[in-house]
Amino acid sequence: ITEFLLLAFAEKRELQLLHFWLFLGIYVAALLGNGLIITAIACDHHLHTPMYFFLLNLSLLDLGSISTTVPKAMANSLWDNRAISLLGCATQLFFFLFLMVGEYFLLTVMSYDRYVAICKPLHYGTLLGSRACVHMAAAAWGTGFLTAVLHTTNTFLMPLCRGNVVDQSFCEVPQILKLSCSDSDYLREVGLIIVSACFDLGCFVFVVVSYVQIFRVVLRIPSMQGRHKAFSMCLPHLAVVSLFIGTVMFAYLKPPSVSSPSLNLVVAVLYSVIPPAVNPLIYSLRNREIKDTLRKL
Repeated sequence: ITEFLLLAFAEKRELQLLHFWLFLGIYVAALLGNGLIITAIACDHHLHTPMYFFLLNLSLLDLGSISTTVPKAMANSLWDNRAISLLGCATQLFFFLFLMVGEYFLLTVMSYDRYVAICKPLHYGTLLGSRACVHMAAAAWGTGFLTAVLHTTNTFLMPLCRGNVVDQSFCEVPQILKLSCSDSDYLREVGLIIVSACFDLGCFVFVVVSYVQIFRVVLRIPSMQGRHKAFSMCLPHLAVVSLFIGTVMFAYLKPPSVSSPSLNLVVAVLYSVIPPAVNPLIYSLRNREIKDTLRKL
């Protein structure tokens, strides 16, 4: 196999052009939103705090993840072409895994940041110093890189003999696995997926436990103003985590009986396109510091 055929969003030319303009609008909005957040945090020294350092990393990951899938989908819709080379597919799969897994672990780190800020404010400077923040962010990026290397290498070392049609608008592991004709390689990759899922489950439990502790502390705050301030600190992150985890869980845990190519396309857009475009809006709507910095810029 030298190339793969991706799933088209539409067969009619008018709908293909509609998809192109729709994705172009979403992509520009994501670039603009995340770019403004990165610029605001980089330019304003008042925003050089752990929370905004992690937010800057999140925006970088969002920019990368949406740039991995959307431009190719736009080009395919515009030129009425479904093909992607073997190298292009492997590259897309690697960067998609790298950035999405990195984002998931970074969101876990950000939940720890919110937990310390609200539950242990006196220890915040000690537990989240500049060196600790850099190490945690590097761990998130490194975990994403290692996961991407393992899955991409193992997936494309398998012999693929069941055609070259990928039932998705971009290259992802479950769809490539369907083309494998080696049971041992297939089971090895499934084993890797199960191990990754266990780590992901551990992160999910950590996020849930962190927010249970946060809400317990917040609800004990006597003043309404104090509770409002505490909620405003953690609700944007909770919304982003819920959007990301919810769409990914629906994509990969839905029963096979409700699976179809058109539904797979919609769900893929939900977890690969919508979060990077919506995250800047979620964080800037309830954040006076970012809004003030953007007005100055």
